Amino acid sequence: MLHRITYVSEALGSLGTSLLSVAQVLGVSEANNRRDHLTGALAIDAGRIVQVIEGSRMDVDRLLGRLRTDPRHTNLSILADRPVATRLFDAPMAHCHFETWSTTLDLLALAQGRVPVDHAEDLLAQCARGDGTPDTARTGTDG
Repeated sequence: MLHRITYVSEALGSLGTSLLSVAQVLGVSEANNRRDHLTGALAIDAGRIVQVIEGSRMDVDRLLGRLRTDPRHTNLSILADRPVATRLFDAPMAHCHFETWSTTLDLLALAQGRVPVDHAEDLLAQCARGDGTPDTARTGTDG
C-alpha cells in the first residue's frame, strides 16, 4: 500500500537562501528516492519548506527518520500522513519554484492550517507535471 506524507519545516543556514544548497539536497534526494522507490516534490519559500513524499510505509518512515535529524531544517511538522490508492508524483524529486509561477503557495499559512493540505499537494503535483507552469517553475527529475 502507498502512503503519502506532507510536511512543513523551517530551513536553517544556507538551505533557505542558496541555490547551491538546494541543488545539493535535490541531487541526494533524487538518488535516495530512486533507490527507495519514493516520489514527491518540494518547495522552499521565505525560509520555509514543504515536501510531499510517496511510497511504501517502510520507505516513507525511513526517510522521515532521516529528515527529523537533518540539521538543515527545524520544526518539522507533519500536515498529512495517510494511505493513498495512487501516486500524485512520477518524479523521484521535483522542485517547485512558486516565485516564477503565477500560482503561489503561502507556506506560513499552510503551516498554520490556513491552507488545506490537499490544495498544497495538488499545486505541487501540477508543478511537478508541468501543468500550466513555465519551464522556470520546476526543476528535478522526470522519473
